[in-house]
Amino acid sequence: MKARFLRPPQDVAEWVADAVRLLGPLSVVAAFVWWSPSDAGILALTLLALVVPRFVGVRPAFDVVFCLTVLVAAWSNVLGFYETVPGWDLVVHFVCTGVLAATAYVVLARLAVVPAPLAPTTRPVTPIVVVTSLGLSLSAVWEMAEWAGKTLVDPTIFVSYQDTIGDMAAGGLGAIVAGLVVAGVRLVERERAPRA
Repeated sequence: MKARFLRPPQDVAEWVADAVRLLGPLSVVAAFVWWSPSDAGILALTLLALVVPRFVGVRPAFDVVFCLTVLVAAWSNVLGFYETVPGWDLVVHFVCTGVLAATAYVVLARLAVVPAPLAPTTRPVTPIVVVTSLGLSLSAVWEMAEWAGKTLVDPTIFVSYQDTIGDMAAGGLGAIVAGLVVAGVRLVERERAPRA
């Protein structure tokens, strides 16, 4: 994984993916300068996630989708879209949970915990079941983090039973769609020989 991360971009698509990834640290700086340190902290939480696609070697198009999804989710918090745009919370839970669950499956496949997607010996239903399970798990952990944030950090964080169930349902649906994608679309780059 380290070699994949350190390998320089080799085509335009990989350069684009790395340029999108660079928006992460730039976002942190922008939030610190023009918003607040807590907003910069929210965006800083994305930084670790933004390097995961590079470590596991996903295709550039999926890398871009992943990075943009994570950044949109974080900026939506900073800009207040979750409170001001009706239904935006559910859209982000659907897309973000699906993208994160698909990436989690790729990470587990790289670590040989689950079978590689699209391998001849992998049953198509396996990624669908595993990605859906990962998405529901991620949704549950996220909602627990929201509850902990409201309880221990900031009582103004909006948490209600209906919101929690709706968010988890949207995330679960996104994970099912992501499972279908993982079962049918190659998300991982083929290994390349190093350039001489």
